[in-house]
Amino acid sequence: MRTRLILLLAAMFAVAVVPSSHAAVKSKVVQYEAGGVPLQGYIAWDDAAKGKHPGVIVVHEWWGHNQHARNAADKLAKAGYVAFAVDMFGQGKVTTHPDSAQEFVAEAMKDAEAIPTRFDAALALLKADPHVDAARIGAIGYCFGGAVVLGMARMGEDLKAVGTFHGALATQHPAEAGKVKAKLLVQTGADDPMVNAEAVAAFEKEMKAAGADFRVITYPGAKHSFTNPNADKAGVPGLAYNASADQKSWAELLKFFKKDL
Repeated sequence: MRTRLILLLAAMFAVAVVPSSHAAVKSKVVQYEAGGVPLQGYIAWDDAAKGKHPGVIVVHEWWGHNQHARNAADKLAKAGYVAFAVDMFGQGKVTTHPDSAQEFVAEAMKDAEAIPTRFDAALALLKADPHVDAARIGAIGYCFGGAVVLGMARMGEDLKAVGTFHGALATQHPAEAGKVKAKLLVQTGADDPMVNAEAVAAFEKEMKAAGADFRVITYPGAKHSFTNPNADKAGVPGLAYNASADQKSWAELLKFFKKDL
């Protein structure tokens, strides 16, 4: 039933072309829905590239589907991937205020099926894109989005490779032995108070017990949200942009995807 619903949603999506900052990179704003909730995503690809290419789902921070997520999609497209920056909260639910962000997360998490349903709806759209090799799909997530993509990996989602940046690692549903199909790259900050050393150690223990193929990279001096240039403007202690960690973590992601995706 769930599969039929996702395929139906994929057939119904509408798109609008928007300008891109790179000559060969094209992008579309995608209007779609999941579970009756209107959503707005963003897909980017290299129009000069021939043939089909790996697809990557991009899941935003708790601020919602904002420019940070779209920038990641553009960078992935420039690197040769077809990237879909998804919407986990609902069209127009974007904020710069932590109280609103917390409300968005709480609402999305209220129904246990909401996140998987919205992820799978986006996944169906990405696989249906004519530029995408549907057998090679990965995912990345930032902060809240990191928790989302790890959650899908824990559930056994059919993904080749999953990367997170300063993503939440704790879970109420630890991975079962042999269930994680995706190879995992987790990148975190050594000075992140929201994802501390204990959380990293617990994640590593969980993944080892599950037999998952994973790697954790920790960046000295980096705090939470180290990839977001606007992190320092949020007024939240523990959030800070770190240009070095941002650049190094992106380079590590591209190496990871080149090998495993």
